Amino acid sequence: MQLFDIEADPEQNYLPYDGTVQYYGKVVQTAAADHYFEALLHTIAWENDQALIFGKLFTTKRKVAWYGDRRFEYTYSNMNKYALPWTVELIELKALVETLTGETFNSCLLNLYHSGEEGMAWHSDGETDLKKNGAIASLSFGAERKFAFKHKHSKEKVELYLEHGSLLVMKDVTQTHWLHRLPPTKKVSSARINLTFRTIVG
Repeated sequence: MQLFDIEADPEQNYLPYDGTVQYYGKVVQTAAADHYFEALLHTIAWENDQALIFGKLFTTKRKVAWYGDRRFEYTYSNMNKYALPWTVELIELKALVETLTGETFNSCLLNLYHSGEEGMAWHSDGETDLKKNGAIASLSFGAERKFAFKHKHSKEKVELYLEHGSLLVMKDVTQTHWLHRLPPTKKVSSARINLTFRTIVG
């Protein structure tokens, strides 16, 4: 297991093989990151996430929101979601992420974790709506949390800490070969907001 908590180098690939993960570190400085955290907390149309599993509807404590260039329909966990129009803050953050990464994105899935006890189970972002092998750029605001990758076959793990105002990019064949998760922890009592900029096709 590798645990990275070092000076970020966006040129470095944090995966040993079968994909590309770049960690840019803190790309939004603390005062601005504090501003965006509060703005996103109060202006985003947060809803409890729902998943349909084996015919049963589950509702999570974690809240989500979905925004995009147009009213994209996006399906995951067997539920259909429709994108809302961009807010001012999301347009600003999208422009920043596109400038830093050289990628372009047309949508953003946001997650609100109220405390460390809320997390995300192992999964890969392999929905057919997404551009195949496209980049997913993840901006984090609020509580610093551990983020983990696990190879689907070798089971090798890589873990990083995502700090307030930081950017992580997953691209190439990462989603094909690796799972990722946000492990729950009782050590964190404050909230985290995560923005994942994506490209929807079709």
